[in-house]
Amino acid sequence: MTTNQSSPDLSRAAWRKSSFSANQGNCIEVADGYAGIVPVRDSKDPSGPALAFPTDAWTAFIAAIKADELPTT
Repeated sequence: MTTNQSSPDLSRAAWRKSSFSANQGNCIEVADGYAGIVPVRDSKDPSGPALAFPTDAWTAFIAAIKADELPTT
């Protein structure tokens, strides 16, 4: 997350839950449509903080998950 830029206005973000979330609401939500970043928040705390990841970092993270490259323990 880049800290030297101003925070994006997420007040009108259209949040969507992860398509892989199937465990009783313990999931994340992402908002599309922000140039260069992917806003992410905890679905259990929609009024709480959100993180904004650079798009390329988010894409690499999702690819690593799909390839089962991240440790689970």
